[in-house]
Amino acid sequence: MSTRKTTFFYAMLIAVASLAVGMVIASRLDLTPASSAQTIAVPPMNSTPISGPVDAQTFRNIAKAQSPMVVNIRTEMKAKAGDLQDFFGGGGGAPDDFLRRFFGPGGGQDDQQDNGGGGRGRRAPRAQKTEAAGTGFIISKDGFILTNAHVVDDATKIEVGLFGDESDVTYQAKVIGKDALTDSALIQLIEMPKTPLQEAKFGDSSQMAAGDWVMAIGNPFNQSHTVTVGVVSAIGRLFYNLPQRPNEMIQTDAAINPGNSGGPLLNIRGEVIGINTAILSNERSAGNIGIGFAVPINTVRELLPQLRQGKIVRGRIGVQVSAVPHDAYEDFGLKSRTGALVAQVSPGGASAKAGIEPGDVIVEYNGRPVPNSGELVKLVVATKPGTSVPVKVLRDKQEKTLHVTVEELDLEAEQQGQRSSRGGNNNEPQDQGASGFGLTLQNVTPQIARRLQLPTGQSGAVIADIDPGSASYGPLHPNDVIFAVNGRAVSNAAEAGRELQKIASGRIARILVWRDQNTLFVPVKKD
Repeated sequence: MSTRKTTFFYAMLIAVASLAVGMVIASRLDLTPASSAQTIAVPPMNSTPISGPVDAQTFRNIAKAQSPMVVNIRTEMKAKAGDLQDFFGGGGGAPDDFLRRFFGPGGGQDDQQDNGGGGRGRRAPRAQKTEAAGTGFIISKDGFILTNAHVVDDATKIEVGLFGDESDVTYQAKVIGKDALTDSALIQLIEMPKTPLQEAKFGDSSQMAAGDWVMAIGNPFNQSHTVTVGVVSAIGRLFYNLPQRPNEMIQTDAAINPGNSGGPLLNIRGEVIGINTAILSNERSAGNIGIGFAVPINTVRELLPQLRQGKIVRGRIGVQVSAVPHDAYEDFGLKSRTGALVAQVSPGGASAKAGIEPGDVIVEYNGRPVPNSGELVKLVVATKPGTSVPVKVLRDKQEKTLHVTVEELDLEAEQQGQRSSRGGNNNEPQDQGASGFGLTLQNVTPQIARRLQLPTGQSGAVIADIDPGSASYGPLHPNDVIFAVNGRAVSNAAEAGRELQKIASGRIARILVWRDQNTLFVPVKKD
């Protein structure tokens, strides 16, 4: 062997040996790249238009093919005061008594144990617990399952039952990530069955329309893998999982009941197009009356990578927005009913810092037109916090472009900060100066200013009463303090009455009010 060949041979030998040693060292020091199992593959979505006939075998075939990917979920949690009222709507008089999530109770109980006195002594109670049942569906062969967040909230134990297994055969699971806004949760099996798991197929929820056939599979009243069929009753229904933060939902008349929570709503190809979340109920029945709601699967599919990481990151700009009044868009300088009307600006928030004011109409966000308030919310929450975006507004019919640095949305802090108090009645002298709006106004006294915590030196007209039959009833509240009407500041009830009188019948008054320690913009049509 020549000297050159010998040198090359030994060089290669050294290189191979070094690589092997390096791999061993890396494995011992855990320097190898992170496993792909740390992420989750987003299931593909079938956007092919749905077509073809529905026959006598259609729903039978869907049920047979897709039931194996649906799971029953049993949870155990520490009992809280009022649990039975939460489940059954007893006596609480809560605002959402008639709009309930349907997470079915599984026989909540108070566990007790013998105190060692041969069964005749007093039994000391152990910690109380509540058991409940819900539904989910498998989205990956390594045991990831989608369900509702309210199914696994506060759960100390999660058990999953698979299709075809005996009812007493369950597998332990853990929560990976939750999102209260969409009421979605990702859980994972800790124990894996011996047989392979069947994955759900995802459809395109944006294709669904009223009248489309759908099927629900779930665990109503612990009756596992129950199949019901109906149609999409409506799309884009606004539903509030959290106060003041609506989600667009799919409404269906497919029978869904307590225990269906977290289960799939399927199209006629057997693809998941929604996660069943809530039902409309009444005082006589907590079960199905033909109106149920499902989170569109496209919404949750986009969140899967963040759910896998355990945290959802969203943007916020610190405003509350509403629709532009349909019969008064010209009053704001608009050529059509587009944009999002700024009702309130959070003090010290991103929009306040950028100069956005109540009464502005946001017509463009980050270069994209804003057709309505709902679309603005979607654009904002999808923006990465820390991003500076241009926001075009109409103010006094003039366009302004402001730059807003998007903040991170903290849902928990936001909900804790919601104020429900409207204050008590008062017996101050009243001024009947707002005919056409159904308002009874009075001057702001020092006592009222202190009670409503008005800014120092601020005056206005406080609303003492509102005619229930007027257009003001709802948009305006008793104890609102009117600061301005159509851009003109008012310092007392008489001034506010005069400005409101100037509004022609059928036109909109743009009213700036103080409510719950915040300035709020409210448009009201004069009768």
